[in-house]
Amino acid sequence: MDALDVARWQFGVTTVYHFLFVPLTIGLSVLVAILQTMWHRTGNERYLKLTKFYGKLFLINFAMGVVTGIVQEFQFGMNWSDYSRFVGDIFGAPLAIEALVAFFLESTFIGLWIFGWDRLPKRLHLASIWAAAIGTNLSAYFILAANSFMQNPVGFRINPESGRAELTDFVAVLTNKVALITFPHTLAGAFLVAGSLMVTVGLWHVMRNRDSADTGAYRFATKLGSWVVLVSSALVLLTGDIQGKIMTDVQPMKMAAAEGLYTTESPASFSVLTVGSLDGSRELFAIKIPYLLSFLGTGDPNGTVQGINDLQAQYASQYGPGNYAPIIPVTYWSFRFMIGFGLAAAAIALLVLWSQRKGRTPTSKWLLRAGLVMPVLPLLANSFGWIFTEMGRQPWIVFGEMLTRDGVSRSVSLTEVLTSFTAFTLIYAVLAVVEFKLLVRYARAGVPDVTPQTDDDDTDDAERPLAFAY
Repeated sequence: MDALDVARWQFGVTTVYHFLFVPLTIGLSVLVAILQTMWHRTGNERYLKLTKFYGKLFLINFAMGVVTGIVQEFQFGMNWSDYSRFVGDIFGAPLAIEALVAFFLESTFIGLWIFGWDRLPKRLHLASIWAAAIGTNLSAYFILAANSFMQNPVGFRINPESGRAELTDFVAVLTNKVALITFPHTLAGAFLVAGSLMVTVGLWHVMRNRDSADTGAYRFATKLGSWVVLVSSALVLLTGDIQGKIMTDVQPMKMAAAEGLYTTESPASFSVLTVGSLDGSRELFAIKIPYLLSFLGTGDPNGTVQGINDLQAQYASQYGPGNYAPIIPVTYWSFRFMIGFGLAAAAIALLVLWSQRKGRTPTSKWLLRAGLVMPVLPLLANSFGWIFTEMGRQPWIVFGEMLTRDGVSRSVSLTEVLTSFTAFTLIYAVLAVVEFKLLVRYARAGVPDVTPQTDDDDTDDAERPLAFAY
């Protein structure tokens, strides 16, 4: 083990942990805005209760996401300074815009939304949550544009004197074809997570508090969340199909690794299950669907998909001696776990909708148990999707331009990286427990009472202390 290995582990753990909060923040921001819009247009108190209820869960999650995201960005300068020096001109531009525009936009308007209940005009208060939701989604786009440069470098040149990558076309970076499809794919995955949480909380209250006056609100939330899950699942599959074709074009080794395809095939079959040798160098047993991989990768059932061995020989000739294949078992199984967990969440959503047909109330304990684990499934799908995306790019930190081993900070020792890795992992474990307990506590508390309160004293509103709106 050396500093490079630990730095990779630290960044991987931080990224996966951070992304546990990101999709829920992205999806819930829009869903809360939709619920508040429904209340604004109809005046129905049910939608106001749901807005405040899911809004509270959104805010808890948002706070945790901000903290972990800041730590992640600091690692670029601390553990990966050679990478930052090489690509800072390009990578820094979208991240700077994300911080100065999108992040400040969402943070400012979230503050107005929190403290603006009964203080701002209703339309302005509604506009605040929509502005925060737009800012959240803009943040996602700029970050994904930066990440997409690592997958498919565009809009730059290498300065022969400094050896650094320099930005030549910022529009090309923002319109990178990888970013243009990764963004809707990521948003669909985020709504899959947010919809699943809405289903879980609503279903629990429907089944445990059947005689509650708020049962109608919970039933609506459960149905809305289920439809969000189903629609977003379809969008994940659609955008994932397009993403696969672009990946085959710009990163053929990643596609070959995702399928455990060692030799070039035309047509190529999709592997449902493959058992390989211990060193991952060859296939021993496989269950395959004919023509499917060719269609997924090229759009043509008879299309050619390059194999790992052929690409390895090509890259060794192009870039010099070395192993240019990622860890095959990791990419192969993370790709399948991503798909499997996402489809499992969609299947539960279908069962939940079926159980409530014609106004029926679900009674199955197994359905309740499935509903309780439902948010974990798309979270796992999102996490394995990012593990596949980043591990499938290896050994490159910027595909075709810089190897991961060349991006690590040379002045940081193994002891220093190991110390920070251990400390942050322990802190994150504590924060995970806090986040989970807060979400469970406020989810079980149910929707708040929104009955207007009468006040008989003459205290001026400006003299009252600011109170949280919930």
